[in-house]
Amino acid sequence: MTGQVRTVDGRVAGRRGQATRQKLLDCLSEMLSSSPYRDVKVIDVARKAGTSPATFYQYFPDVEGAVLELAEQMAAEGAGLSEVLEEGSWVGRAGWRTAQDLVEGFLDFWRRNDALLRVVDLGAAEGDKRFAKIRAKILSSVTGSLAATITELQSKGRIDKDVKPAAVAGALVAMLASVASHQKSFQGVKPAELKPNLALLVHLGVTGRKPTR
Repeated sequence: MTGQVRTVDGRVAGRRGQATRQKLLDCLSEMLSSSPYRDVKVIDVARKAGTSPATFYQYFPDVEGAVLELAEQMAAEGAGLSEVLEEGSWVGRAGWRTAQDLVEGFLDFWRRNDALLRVVDLGAAEGDKRFAKIRAKILSSVTGSLAATITELQSKGRIDKDVKPAAVAGALVAMLASVASHQKSFQGVKPAELKPNLALLVHLGVTGRKPTR
């Protein structure tokens, strides 16, 4: 946690207050994994954290406010997915490794944040711009990095000039996000089969070529 942490009324929280606030967030995150979002109540989060509803309200206006804080933390973590593209290469066998690393990063991120991502998706689908903004934040950094990669390859003549980098990048990231969010529900598809085939699609989409393995 960086920067000053403030209470709802604007006071700067001390070290103990920050620890209490984070514990409330951790307990809320755990509860979201086992209970529907709409069923989670302030009193239940406070009880699980070993504190009172009054303490909860010192740091968050309501459960939704705390969920948004969790989602912001998650979005900051999700932005790190673009590092795979910034550090990787799409030339030769390195390109296959980069595609695999990107797929693994997406699937792992969604597995670890599955419950919270479902809440974000629900809020965005209901038209809540705050949740929609967070979802866009998670995906935009990867989309931007991928588009830049495709543009670079295009400038070197490795990709057809008619390809639209932003469109391809957006489609690939949307595919990754969709598959990642439904990876538990694919019938007849083993995880060991899903990853390499998804990586193949990513490599084809970025380079227009089959990977060198």
